[in-house]
Amino acid sequence: MTLRLGDIVASLAAEFDVRLVGDADLRIDGLATLEAASAADLTFLSHPKYQNKLDSCKAACVVVAPIAADAAIRRGACIVVDEPYLYFARVTQLWKQHLPSTQASGVHPSAFVDPTASIAADVSIGAFSCVGANSVLRAGVRIGAHGVIGNDVVIGAETRLSPRVTVGDGCAIGERCIVHPGAVIGADGFGFAPRAGRWEKIEQLGMVRIGNDVEIGANTCIDRGSLQDTVIEDGVKLDNLIQIGHNVRIGAHSALAGCVGIAGSAQIGAHCTVGGGAVVLGHLSLADGVHISAASVVTRSIAKPGHYTGLFPIDDNAQWEKNAATLKQLHRLRERLKLLEQSAEKP
Repeated sequence: MTLRLGDIVASLAAEFDVRLVGDADLRIDGLATLEAASAADLTFLSHPKYQNKLDSCKAACVVVAPIAADAAIRRGACIVVDEPYLYFARVTQLWKQHLPSTQASGVHPSAFVDPTASIAADVSIGAFSCVGANSVLRAGVRIGAHGVIGNDVVIGAETRLSPRVTVGDGCAIGERCIVHPGAVIGADGFGFAPRAGRWEKIEQLGMVRIGNDVEIGANTCIDRGSLQDTVIEDGVKLDNLIQIGHNVRIGAHSALAGCVGIAGSAQIGAHCTVGGGAVVLGHLSLADGVHISAASVVTRSIAKPGHYTGLFPIDDNAQWEKNAATLKQLHRLRERLKLLEQSAEKP
């Protein structure tokens, strides 16, 4: 596929104030990184510290911030814009829009659609998929092969479910969402009551409600609520292999990296980020604008926006063992210090 450079700029002109330096008729055959770009590719420079790579970059055109404009102009064509990373993100979306569709509208002959389901005319349902009773698939929905849509499910317009996605009974997904392969939405939450050395199942009677423009990574699991619903608000981005427990609520436009675990009934505010492998314990709440570092364990609620870290830094193993042994003695040392303080206070 080839796009004219001037057409790319014109397509995004309503969103960005840019300066195009170079030939608008230049043909762009692909998008690439600074290091890998060929003479027909468009690339970007997002951070000034990589500016020294411009001299060796072979790209047809580079998207740069004003601070790097002079260096970019010396090497050739460039697009100068205040937010090059955001601009390039929109270019990737534009590029994908021009790629040929891989899934035509219609129901594959091997798929099963319950007669009571409501399916818009342009919906696509892939091979060996199943759509349950009374479910609603609105305009432009795409269901990949081997997808399972339970009973009474509602999926909003232009939402795309990749192959092997499962959506449990009664769950709802908003518009323009993307769900990657293997994700499970609406499995039972982990709820059991102890009884004489055994476990008694607590039936999970809530649903999962997902807002608009949400993206859910491969093999991520979002459990249905036990009584109230699990809620993922508009614009949330979830990476691969994330576990969202029952009754969790994640506020609008928050982003969680891979392997994060959110335990049941935790409340994550809007515009939060949680780094890869981090854990938020159950029934805790994070205020809007809280950012958790990778591999942290959140053991208390956080009421103030900011960046928080809770982990024991990696170290040489022998040194780590010494530090860990010291930590185990802190409580005893604290008690001895209190006794010394009390003795010093006596007349």
